[in-house]
Amino acid sequence: MSDSISNYLTVIRNAYAARKETCTAVHSRVHMSIAQILKAEGYIRDVRENTDAHGHKILEMSLKYVDEAPAITGIRRESRPGRRLYYQHREIPRTLDGLGIGILTTSRGVLNDRAARRQKVGGEMICSVW
Repeated sequence: MSDSISNYLTVIRNAYAARKETCTAVHSRVHMSIAQILKAEGYIRDVRENTDAHGHKILEMSLKYVDEAPAITGIRRESRPGRRLYYQHREIPRTLDGLGIGILTTSRGVLNDRAARRQKVGGEMICSVW
């Protein structure tokens, strides 16, 4: 069994470790939603859909560096296929006491932790980013 979200997060983590300017990943709606949240929070510069040489849809992400340091210093998968983590809106944990963000899948789509608390919806914690 493969976990596509873990693979996606590993692509981002490895691209930052290798000091790449851009990285590409397999396209899915959840991956696109996570990338849009990362862009809105200022962790990546840009994200766009494209196709590879075989005609498959991919995501191209432009990575962001601040004074040659990666904008994302840590990204961790929280809920896994073997251990799902669901939270009510009051129980959503804060990443680094609010300095990082948590990304959740909710009934209203993929949201960051602050938006989920504000809209009073809980869901599955996908990952934490700082």
